[in-house]
Amino acid sequence: MAAVDNEEQTLLPDIEKEAEGMEREMESEVDEEEGMGVEHSEEDEEDTSDDERENEAEIQRLEEQLSINAFDYNCHVDLIKLLRQEGKLHRLRKARQKMSELFPLTEEIWLDWLKDEIHLTEDESDREKVYELFERAVKDYGCPELWLEYVQYSIGGMGAQGGIDRVRSIFERALMEVGLHVTKGSSIWEAYREFEIAIVSTLQPPPGSVLSQEQQELLNAQLERIHTLFRRQLAVPLMDMEGTYAEYSDWADDGVPETVTHQYRRALQLMEKCKPYEEALMVSEPPKLAEYQTYIDFEIKEGDPARVQIIFERALAENCLVPDLWIKYTTYLDRQLKIKELVLSAYERAVRNCPWTMDLWKSYLLALERHGADHQTVADVFEKALNAGFMQATDYVEIWQTYLDYLRRRVDFSKEWSRELDELRAAFTRSLDYLKQDVEERFSESGDLSCTIMQIWARIEALHCKNMQKARELWDSIMTKGNAKYANMWLEYYNLERSYGDAAHCRKALHRAVQCTSDYPEHVCDVLLNFERVEGSLADWDAAVQKTDTKLNRVNEQRARVAEKESLVARQEEEKTEMRRKAKSDKKAQKKSQKANRTGEKRKAEDEYEGEWGEDAELPSKRLKGEGDFGSTATEELMETESGLFGRRAPPPRKNEPPGFRKHKQGANEAARQPQEMSQEQRKDENCVFVSNLAFNLEDPEGKLRNVFQGCGTIQQVRPVFAAKGVFRGYCYVQFEDRLCVPEALKLDRQEVEGRPMFVSPCVDKNKNPDFKVFKYKTSIEKHKIFISGLPYTCTKEMLEELCKEYGTIKAIRLLTNRSGKPKGLAYVEYENERQASQAVLKMDGTMLENFTLSVAISNPPSRKMEDKAVPSRVLGGAMLRQPQGVRGKGRTQISLLPRSLYRQSAPDAKAENGTVSAPNSTVTDGVCEGPGTTSLDRQTKSLSNEDFARMLLKK
Repeated sequence: MAAVDNEEQTLLPDIEKEAEGMEREMESEVDEEEGMGVEHSEEDEEDTSDDERENEAEIQRLEEQLSINAFDYNCHVDLIKLLRQEGKLHRLRKARQKMSELFPLTEEIWLDWLKDEIHLTEDESDREKVYELFERAVKDYGCPELWLEYVQYSIGGMGAQGGIDRVRSIFERALMEVGLHVTKGSSIWEAYREFEIAIVSTLQPPPGSVLSQEQQELLNAQLERIHTLFRRQLAVPLMDMEGTYAEYSDWADDGVPETVTHQYRRALQLMEKCKPYEEALMVSEPPKLAEYQTYIDFEIKEGDPARVQIIFERALAENCLVPDLWIKYTTYLDRQLKIKELVLSAYERAVRNCPWTMDLWKSYLLALERHGADHQTVADVFEKALNAGFMQATDYVEIWQTYLDYLRRRVDFSKEWSRELDELRAAFTRSLDYLKQDVEERFSESGDLSCTIMQIWARIEALHCKNMQKARELWDSIMTKGNAKYANMWLEYYNLERSYGDAAHCRKALHRAVQCTSDYPEHVCDVLLNFERVEGSLADWDAAVQKTDTKLNRVNEQRARVAEKESLVARQEEEKTEMRRKAKSDKKAQKKSQKANRTGEKRKAEDEYEGEWGEDAELPSKRLKGEGDFGSTATEELMETESGLFGRRAPPPRKNEPPGFRKHKQGANEAARQPQEMSQEQRKDENCVFVSNLAFNLEDPEGKLRNVFQGCGTIQQVRPVFAAKGVFRGYCYVQFEDRLCVPEALKLDRQEVEGRPMFVSPCVDKNKNPDFKVFKYKTSIEKHKIFISGLPYTCTKEMLEELCKEYGTIKAIRLLTNRSGKPKGLAYVEYENERQASQAVLKMDGTMLENFTLSVAISNPPSRKMEDKAVPSRVLGGAMLRQPQGVRGKGRTQISLLPRSLYRQSAPDAKAENGTVSAPNSTVTDGVCEGPGTTSLDRQTKSLSNEDFARMLLKK
């Protein structure tokens, strides 16, 4: 104690000097301001007063907004920040208090609050209020920084009676809460040791004096405390364990005991196992949820409950709004530790962080009952759950069922009457009113369509209370709510009467069931007949048979009418299909006739060609078939498969035309359109991107795209894709020299090129990479995202952000457009959490924006329908499968090019390749399909001329 006082006395002169220096600086600043003149000071005062008025107006606006919606988290934070900036301490305390009642405060908010209160501490009574504030802070989150601030503040009060014991108690609690924190726990251990070492210095005797036996015992006990702290810390895996071991080796006079060294080595081995997980946390970006999940699974597998608890607390400090993480933590505490204080504290924090999650409230109520909480506490928690604002109507039904189950377990049904039974019945009545009024008004549905709560109540009345009259009244109410048409509901009521009622009411229930059931009438009729076989008289049997026959006849008549109607619709569809088939057949015959005419014109044109160029001129038909002396000029034939261009050999020059003139002209026209030649081996998909959705009339697409992508890196080649007639097809390939350029190119996705957004995607051959995953929008419900429809087409992202930001923090906004970039009037807005999204839906749905009514809902995109991969069709008398679309686009040819007279029926497992159907193991030679059944005469068939093909096509 004396040593501590001496340290404080030595610090006083330094503090006084610092204060004097600050006063001198303030005086010099005042002198400078006075030297600058009166006008300048008056302007500063006016500016300050204007700022104060603006801040006060903003404070009032925030307070009014919180009076409307007290659960606006960001509004609370902004108000506290402004009040602290203005120094309005009384209103600041109230704002912090109100926020802490609704939400757990973050570590930063708690530290600011505690520092402000510590500066205002004047006497011991104020210190006790600060202690209470610290207790509330460490209850929200187990952060090492908060605990370190707590123990340091408690050291300041060690001079009071019992102060040292209080400090030690707080240190021990801090070690229990965060002492196992791998990266920050060592700070608590070191602070604890320094505190105990400081006390040792107060027990040391003055130089030249000898300690008494009592003083020596106190000194030895204090030294043993320090030894114990070293041993405890070295048994825990922490960062920089080696430094702590070296410090203990220097501090211990007799050296480190063998048992301590053994424990240290075991902890060091465990630390080596934890290092990969800690390194993953250090290099990853917040919120690090996946890394924490992996770390948690590792600790659960190791099986140390204290370490599992600390890693859960670390994960929740950064992911406090993730319900699944809270559910996993509380489930672990429920099943493994089962310590009342830990379990209930975790549930209390969980429902404060994620109040919209029904599963947490449900488990909380069960945990309270499991650990023997009093009835008033359970009832209070249930009332808070009803006001939490669940996302679905069924959530309210389930939370009511949980509470009603709890009330039922409290009732002693051996007594004819009890107060608990009255509470149970009153709760059942209240639940039905609540679901009918509050829930139906909010969700437009009851959430309990099958009346589960009423069924449970009726069974309790029949089984435990022997009150069948009440049970029948409840079932009458159930049937009037639209359940009378379902057979299973009637059979449930029948089973209840069968178990606890009498035969007369059973018979009455089954007769009503036969009359009203519409989904499974045969089943209900069988149950009635079987009942009368066992219970009824002949008259009852006759009545049952007449009842069931009448019902079944009526049902059969209705089914016959429905079947007739469906048959009529089917016939109409068949007639429409036949008409379409006939029209298609007529159109095909017309095309065949036109083709025959074109064949005659072609022959005439060839005759004219021979007359103009000479009899020795090579005919175009021979060049197309590969006949004649075509191999020697193959180098002049340019075929770019990906661009779809076929550079044709120029015809021989006219007699009055100089040699090479036409070739020079043709090369000049096609030079700009031909892409640079590159071998297939040089083309690498990983260095390439695929660009689509370009305008078909885009002039010079190669040059245009070089300008667009030149900032991404060195471009090796741009390959635009053209149709057979030289028309640009709207997409191309951009090949880079370095694969590192591809990510930069992908960032240009959706950039406009001449008023049209281009799509940039990786160039991947899906046939070679079937596992390649492309981005797909989610098709399941996204509770943190809202879908807005009915937007004006002039709406921009900035306008939408200004409209939506008052309901929470916006993470992303996506306006939907068509392929040309024009807006559709639809948008997705992503918030930080589900609560903000639900608030936006409640406040924005039905509002107006530029005379447009907005429809707002939680994002739930519909599932995409998969197209049929192969649709069989009949072409030229045989089966042909639709050609699959590959990386080079859809094949041009979709019909067989084989004349009908040469067509042979394909096997059942025929395959279509490039538009031509071939049987298995078949070959094509000289235009003739050879299969297993082909004869030797067929194989000897020679190549056919154009005239032969024309005769076959004109053959009827």
